Amino acid sequence: MTSLYRRFRPGRFSELRGQEHVVRALQGAVARDRVSHAYLFSGPRGTGKTTTARILAKALNCENPVDGDACNVCASCVAITRGSSLDVTELDAASNNGVDDIREITAGAWHGTPGRWKVYIFDEVHQLSKPASAALLKTLEEPPPHVVFVLATTDPHKVLPTIRSRTQHLEFRLIGGETLSSLLHEVQDAAGLDVDDSTIETAVRLGRGSARDALSALDQLLATGTGEESQPDFDGLFGALVSNDAVAAITTLATLARDGWDPEQLAESFAAEVRQAFLLQVAPEVADAVDADRERLRSWGEQLGLARTVRVLETFGRAMREMKSAPEKIVVLEVAMVRLVKPDLDATLDALAERVTRLERQERVAVPPPVSAPPPPLRPIGTTTATAPTVPPVPVVVAEAPDPSPRVSSLDAPPAVGTDEVVSLEEARRRFVEKVVPRTSRGAQLVLRSATVVDFDGSRLTLAVATEEIRQNTDQISQGLRGALEHEFRAPVTVAWVVDANVTTPVPTVAPPRGAREELEATPDFDEGSEDDATGPVVSSVAEHLIAEMFPGAEEIS
Repeated sequence: MTSLYRRFRPGRFSELRGQEHVVRALQGAVARDRVSHAYLFSGPRGTGKTTTARILAKALNCENPVDGDACNVCASCVAITRGSSLDVTELDAASNNGVDDIREITAGAWHGTPGRWKVYIFDEVHQLSKPASAALLKTLEEPPPHVVFVLATTDPHKVLPTIRSRTQHLEFRLIGGETLSSLLHEVQDAAGLDVDDSTIETAVRLGRGSARDALSALDQLLATGTGEESQPDFDGLFGALVSNDAVAAITTLATLARDGWDPEQLAESFAAEVRQAFLLQVAPEVADAVDADRERLRSWGEQLGLARTVRVLETFGRAMREMKSAPEKIVVLEVAMVRLVKPDLDATLDALAERVTRLERQERVAVPPPVSAPPPPLRPIGTTTATAPTVPPVPVVVAEAPDPSPRVSSLDAPPAVGTDEVVSLEEARRRFVEKVVPRTSRGAQLVLRSATVVDFDGSRLTLAVATEEIRQNTDQISQGLRGALEHEFRAPVTVAWVVDANVTTPVPTVAPPRGAREELEATPDFDEGSEDDATGPVVSSVAEHLIAEMFPGAEEIS
């Protein structure tokens, strides 16, 4: 019994489906007698390239053409359909790709034939060897006037550019699902087939845009009586991806492998289903899935999300390339699935982005904000938890009326900068020199004594230094400085640094009162040095600061 795709092969331009742009070009060329001497037909398998070449040969030699189309009933058309016409020569370049084969063909091109045109059809022309392509090129450059060459290929980029440039290139496209479904229903009526719509839908899906593959799939479904086993069930893999379940993913793959599915076939088929889920999210009108499959893949796509779907496609694309050279192909597929369900095992940027997205989704869940604990008490700068002595908290007594006395007691805490007190710039400078600077590290003091307080508004202290070099290195002392400021002013204080070339002399250092000195000495952060340390050297650069710190008391001899 003849297969369906051979019984119902189109015999005229009007019977071709899904290639209207090719039909217009060729039928118009025949009707207007403007046929090119060479054509290049390219496109996926089963889209009608060789069939169209035969229809073109019929139209060129038809005894009764109608609007550039063959009648398909004259002696010439019938002979071409049977494959017995001397006007048409077909060559399978996959098995006849030598230079001798091409020379024999081109030598016979100059001989006359019964028909008006002699048509040479080269199938899979990209598999010709380089010497054979060169021999064909010579004939394409200077063809006989009654000869038409039709070159068919699935990989046009592998054809020599010099050959492509001497042909008219017509690209064949995959056929849409609706067109294939209509074609199969017509075949059903013409052949009197007893099939239901679900079987035809399965054949359309298995055809994947190829009319020949769809008809072959319909033949197979009619022979087996069911289409349940014609495609692996990938719902288990989709569910594992959605739930990030590595055990379910590996178990599903093992089950499919035990059922006899080849790993490469599994990867290709699953990638095809994920592609449909991707298209249903981006451009539903382009997707080929129909009816129940369409709804199923749309649901899986929505659960995966667009970003995750794209990552699955990319990961399986890489896995299919790696399988070609892998000794154990199933291992490549298993690793790919585990990487998809466990992004922390994948070091790619896409996997990292997926992990970040997952964390963001978790943060969106409504969770009562935790009660913030009071900030820990500030400990003196430069001490460690293990060695720092315990400093008793200073009791703060709220007086009913402010005491106008200017006396300072060593037991009294420094006044806090609040809404009731405004610290003047002069007062801020004094407290900065007397209280803040001594609480910083010795290295920080060398820089701070060369800085000038230019502004203070209660929460922001602006310091000026002489050079940009010093300003760029102030980040190393900023943390300790902020701690000393907060201890002194009892409020968070930010520090801003500016460069002022006029800052050339150190800020005058006034020895703190005895009570204040006792308070500083009781604080572990206080640097216990002599009074001369308070008036240390003035530095104008980081280099001088390092020299002064490493060699105290040294003089530079120029």
